[in-house]
Amino acid sequence: MARKQARAAGGRWLPWLGLALLPLAVPPAAAPGGCPSPCYCVATPELVQCRYERLDEPPRELPASVHNLSITGSNLSVLRKAAFTTTHPLPDLRLLRLRHDNIQAIEDMALQGLPALRTLDLSQNPLISVAPGAFSGAPLLRTLQLNQALLAAPLEEQLALALRNLSLRRLELAGNRLQELPFALLPAGLEELDLRNNSLQRLAAAELRSLEAPGLRGLRVSLGANPLRCDCALRPLLLWLRSSATRVLDARSLRCSGPPPLRGTALLRLRPEGLGCGASEGGEAGRLETASYVFFGIVLALIGIVFLMVLYLNRRGIKRWLHNLREACRDQMEGYHYRYEQDADPRCASTAGTPGL
Repeated sequence: MARKQARAAGGRWLPWLGLALLPLAVPPAAAPGGCPSPCYCVATPELVQCRYERLDEPPRELPASVHNLSITGSNLSVLRKAAFTTTHPLPDLRLLRLRHDNIQAIEDMALQGLPALRTLDLSQNPLISVAPGAFSGAPLLRTLQLNQALLAAPLEEQLALALRNLSLRRLELAGNRLQELPFALLPAGLEELDLRNNSLQRLAAAELRSLEAPGLRGLRVSLGANPLRCDCALRPLLLWLRSSATRVLDARSLRCSGPPPLRGTALLRLRPEGLGCGASEGGEAGRLETASYVFFGIVLALIGIVFLMVLYLNRRGIKRWLHNLREACRDQMEGYHYRYEQDADPRCASTAGTPGL
């Protein structure tokens, strides 16, 4: 009897137990604002990372509260208009990192719906085309990282148009084989510029003057890992470096890559006058030195011409003076000759030696 009652009680609980275990048997649908399926969220949905998922477009199910979004190793190719906000805006996204994503083109308003974005990392992407309004959807953008992103095509003019309405504070252009200062990419108010690991051999005087523009006087530059050649052409940079060392963040680590006698020498240990500016090197100091030698030669030539003219105009007086000088020398020589003959005559010598005569 007791067993029958227990079975009856257990039968009443079985339907409820099945309902409780049903969610475990059926996979839950992705809730709005949850972590997108090809990515994973670290701790909270505010940090979303999508690594090497080979995505062809940004994930659509991004949580609205995301603060940091990192997509790495995908194949995004083209960032189209509102690429990250096709379903809803992301008002709290502050950092967007898109490294190694094979991004080749950025269309107008690609960052639409990201009003709080402050840092954009597009490093290691083969950029070919950047639309003039590519960054217009992110008015608060302050840091732009383009390390090794300008190797596929010359983009200085396109980027200059795309950055003209931004108030950047930090711009990273490391590893782009730049051979000169990209002045067109430096908006007024920029505070930090990363030019490390490029192909800069020097900074010309005109480039250094551009850094003294009213909107760039507070700009600090990083120049490490550049093949700086310590010859006469480096003198403007060395003088600027000595007077504005605080504006070069890695000034103490800068080294000469050539010529061989100076390879590995710290730039701050060099003296500008010791760089050997010769005329053959085409430096400004060498040209000034050549001009001074030419001027000195012209002055000497003029002095010589004046001297010859004086000699020509006084040729008769000079001839008379030379004649008198010759006669005086002849008389003097004849006097010496006569005395020599008298001293050499033996009769005079014997007469002088006899006391009674």
